[in-house]
Order: sequence, then structure tokens, then C-alpha cells
Amino acid sequence: MSVRQLSAAATAALLGALWHAAPAAAHVTGQPVAASVTTMSPGRIGSIVAGLLGLVGIVVGALARARSTGRLGTGNARRGALTAIALGLVGALIGAVVVATSDGGLGTGNGLGGAIVALALGATGMLLGGLTLNRTRHTG
Repeated sequence: MSVRQLSAAATAALLGALWHAAPAAAHVTGQPVAASVTTMSPGRIGSIVAGLLGLVGIVVGALARARSTGRLGTGNARRGALTAIALGLVGALIGAVVVATSDGGLGTGNGLGGAIVALALGATGMLLGGLTLNRTRHTG
């Protein structure tokens, strides 16, 4: 399975999970009480961790991409690409779990907004890693 097929399958799985989780979240009977600004709910913690993993995946993927083009150092671009894919995937999966289990909407303190951002960051990290892995496969 190529990297493009793998990333397309992962993206389709995440979007499918979000598509099926949205109607279930819409049928919540009662509106949850919004958390205070200083309360660290499990959803907030999960979305922060997922966002950080996705962000680190982007940084590692960008550094690996720069290494693969010869612009930065002589490190192992392939290992960096695989690390970026793994970090992006874990960040996106945690973000998807937080989105699927969020009790309320945006602004309720359940981490839904951060989880959506974490999904985007994770997907970007996976994309950068996949592009770099594809480049190292063809040049090495």
C-alpha cells in the first residue's frame, strides 16, 4: 500500500467517524453546563495533547522535508518522515476520540474546538511525513 493510499484511507476513516458521530451528538437530550475558564476537563486535556502531538508532527515533518531536499543537515529524512506520520496519526486519532465523545458544542469547555484543530494539525503532519517519505523512496 502506497503512502498516498494510506493517508487517503486514514483521512477517510477519520472523516467517516466524524460524519457518524455528528448525528449522535445532535440527539443529546439536555444541554450540558459550560465549564469555567480555569477548569481542565478531560476533553480539554485530550485536545491539548492531541494538538501538541499534531504540531510536533508538523515540525518534524517539515524538518524531514527540508533534509530530504538537502537544505538542512544530513540527518535521516526517512526516519523523520515516519515519525511525523506516527505523531500526526496519534494526534488525529486522539482528536477524533475527543470530537466523538464531546458532550456539548463549541464553547462549552469540552475541548471540541481544540480537537477539531488537532484533527487538522494531525492530518497536516501526516501529509508532510507522507510527502517526505515518498520523496525519500524515489531519490534513495
